[in-house]
Amino acid sequence: MSRRLLLLLMATVALLSGTAWAADPPDPRITAATAAWANDPLYVDPDYTSVVDATQAAEMLRAIESAPVPVYVAVVPTGEWFPEEGDTELLAGRLAAANGKPGVYVVMDGTTTYGTEHEVKAYARASDYAEANQSMGSQLADYLANVKADDRYDAKPARTEPLPPRPERTSEPDRFTTRDAIGNGLGGGVLGLMSGALLAGVVLGVAAMVARRAGGTR
Repeated sequence: MSRRLLLLLMATVALLSGTAWAADPPDPRITAATAAWANDPLYVDPDYTSVVDATQAAEMLRAIESAPVPVYVAVVPTGEWFPEEGDTELLAGRLAAANGKPGVYVVMDGTTTYGTEHEVKAYARASDYAEANQSMGSQLADYLANVKADDRYDAKPARTEPLPPRPERTSEPDRFTTRDAIGNGLGGGVLGLMSGALLAGVVLGVAAMVARRAGGTR
């Protein structure tokens, strides 16, 4: 059994068990990341060590150190089949709550960089897409280049609950009344009369021209 499948099974079982993740994080990705962050602001899941080698890790750490606020990065698998159900910003928020330190929390999966602010007066984009063949270090540097620290931003805790479902838009069909029917009928009748009169005028005009020519040739 692959490690990624094992992670998925463990996360799914923990989710179905109803354990309060905030008190005891059930997601093994969260557990591993927060443990690693005690010594290093960059956590790379073992499945991504071939993508983030020592050179890439050093480049990512330089980008983290250059950021205007504390930054914690987790390079982990994500997707619809994990507890966050595709809401990777939610995963970043849960990582922030589990770690318990102010900063910008970033989740990277190789193609997209997600982030959220946690109890820090800063702004971070919800997500950034990678360019073709862009290295992980370059992806992170581009994302963090847009992080802004300013007192005008509120130091709010990151979101740790799913967003409420969007209400479905329902609209009643237009009612077709007798007045509408009469109006449509009258409008169509008037248009028909006008079109008929115009056509008749054209026909009569042509007939008159033919009659004149016929009279002139006798």
